[in-house]
Amino acid sequence: MTSPKARHQSSFTGERAAIYCRISQAHDDDQTGVDRQERICRETAERLGLDVESANVYIDNNRSAWKRNRKRPGWDQLLDAMREGEIRHVIVYHPDRLMRQPRDLEELLTIADEGQLMLHGQANRRDLSNADDRFFLRIEVAHACRSSDDTSRRLKDAMADEAAAGNPHTGRRTYGYERDGRTIIEAEAEIVREVFRRYLDGEAPRRIARTMYERGEKTAYGKNFEEGTVRRLLDNPYVAGIRIFRGEEFGIGNWPAIIDRGTWDEVKQRRELRAVQDRDTRKPKRYYLLRGVVTCTCGRRMAGSTTGSTANYRCAGNGRNDREQRCKRNISAEPLERFARDVAIEVLERLDVSGRAPAATSLPQADARANDEDAQQLKELNEMWTAKEISTPEYRGMRKAIEARIKERQRKIIQRPVAVLEGVAGPDAAANWRKLEKAEDYARINAIFRFLFAAVIIHPATSVNRFDTDRIEIESNPLD
Repeated sequence: MTSPKARHQSSFTGERAAIYCRISQAHDDDQTGVDRQERICRETAERLGLDVESANVYIDNNRSAWKRNRKRPGWDQLLDAMREGEIRHVIVYHPDRLMRQPRDLEELLTIADEGQLMLHGQANRRDLSNADDRFFLRIEVAHACRSSDDTSRRLKDAMADEAAAGNPHTGRRTYGYERDGRTIIEAEAEIVREVFRRYLDGEAPRRIARTMYERGEKTAYGKNFEEGTVRRLLDNPYVAGIRIFRGEEFGIGNWPAIIDRGTWDEVKQRRELRAVQDRDTRKPKRYYLLRGVVTCTCGRRMAGSTTGSTANYRCAGNGRNDREQRCKRNISAEPLERFARDVAIEVLERLDVSGRAPAATSLPQADARANDEDAQQLKELNEMWTAKEISTPEYRGMRKAIEARIKERQRKIIQRPVAVLEGVAGPDAAANWRKLEKAEDYARINAIFRFLFAAVIIHPATSVNRFDTDRIEIESNPLD
């Protein structure tokens, strides 16, 4: 097969292009920051006469391209834009910023088979439809992959040597120590000792966290103490001077311990014992049929919570120590699920799904107007950035917030499989629903709720003595 004729640079003028920038925490030879990468790429675009819209700048900061399981949102968005035919040129500081795994290149080349795509670097460019350019790219990526594998091996070997020597693993600062991992911060160390002492005296982690919050104590990164904070502190072998490597104890570290080994072992044994006791006495979990659907008016999801014999949906903000962030709203699970079931059956009885294609939702008018307003804001924001009225970090942060709002609204426009309603919808919906309940097919019931309802919104209670249906607002998914 003959490769298409190479295009001349003069034919690029006015064509749409995308910029991709990436920097990782791996010890790459070149750690050029993403801001500088973007500036260099924009200079390349200007030289070639290419048009780069703000929405077509894709950033993966602190993202490694050689780790096979590492997610790269910017890369995924770039591929989606190319699949949709929005762009014909990709500009990068260097090809290894774009891909360091052969599978990344093959995915890119598969998309390029549908059209003549160009890859531009600072020093050269590659026509992804040209056989010679594809050959050279495969060699470059294979070399980058080998280089990354060698780097990974050297790093792992060096980390193993550090662990064997008992040296601390420095990264995020450990509470009680300076960032060097060796110097004790005495005020924090006293809190660590107090937490361990209180736990051995019988106090629960939640109560300990509450005490710390009321005293105004903060974590190593200035956040409030929560129950999870205390649990992680009690489970952290670092404060006992124990060196862990790849999840296993590697020996005694050469930094000063805050907690003696005897105290650490006693706390560890007690936590393991309580975990076994909880597992042995715990009742079978109740399946909450409206999981993922129930929402509090404060904006948080409500999750199933069982206390004794009482099952509730409780706001995710219930356990917060900060009173301003705390929300104690809850609602009894069984009557709520019965109410939602009755509404669902009423809808299903009127539905005929035979021969229907997957249902696609459409945005409500209010959301459509909000999208238009946000699109205008993005345009104005881009004009301010182009005019250098705001810095690139400011621009990127504000753009990210606006795009997140748009994405959340667009989440409603999805293709939903009608197959989940087959055998349930129609005049016999009530009888079919009872069959699902008898078969305990709770996952199917939950899927039907998710199909029919965008959200079941719970408002504040107006009575403590009865179940109030007026506090329930059901936001339905459009079904036409």
